Amino acid sequence: MTDTWLVVGLGNPGPEYSGNRHNVGQMVLDALASRMGGRFAAHKGARAAVLEGRLWVGGPRAVLAKPLTYMNVSGGPTSSLAKYYGIEPGHVVAVHDELDIPFNTVRLKLGGGEGGHNGLRDISKALGTKDYLRVRVGVGRPPGRMDAADFVLRDFASTEKKELPFLLDEAADAVEMLARDGLAAAQQKFHPAKA
Repeated sequence: MTDTWLVVGLGNPGPEYSGNRHNVGQMVLDALASRMGGRFAAHKGARAAVLEGRLWVGGPRAVLAKPLTYMNVSGGPTSSLAKYYGIEPGHVVAVHDELDIPFNTVRLKLGGGEGGHNGLRDISKALGTKDYLRVRVGVGRPPGRMDAADFVLRDFASTEKKELPFLLDEAADAVEMLARDGLAAAQQKFHPAKA
């Protein structure tokens, strides 16, 4: 078993999707890549763009990965990279959009259901377990009777775009804290205490 972390940012390929709510996981990886001072490059063995490095100076080794497949088939690239780098599911972090938590909110969890998220469902199937970590980035609920699939394939609203850099930074902080201090400590920081 390796100490390396595999951090997978979920999204859809192509410029037409880059600003969509569904691509917030890949936006978080761009924030992490900026902190690491590196660039993504195509990985020969998996359909993904990857960046290898350290999450912070002296920190653990990490492989940041953006699958080059559509969201619903994120499992193949995730599983291929985990095998290639010898990374166990407990060190796989999926960063993804989450409808069930408000915009501007970050939550973390290990395992559990996929909540109708087909990208997570495909990763669970490909890894053969649901026991991998998730950094859930809140994108809010669709307004009125709008279909959830239509909502996540839209760009963030102009008011949300002003807050988006802060949300991406917070989610990047959550990934780093997860690797540095573990899930319980990260949840304590990012999950507000219930009154």
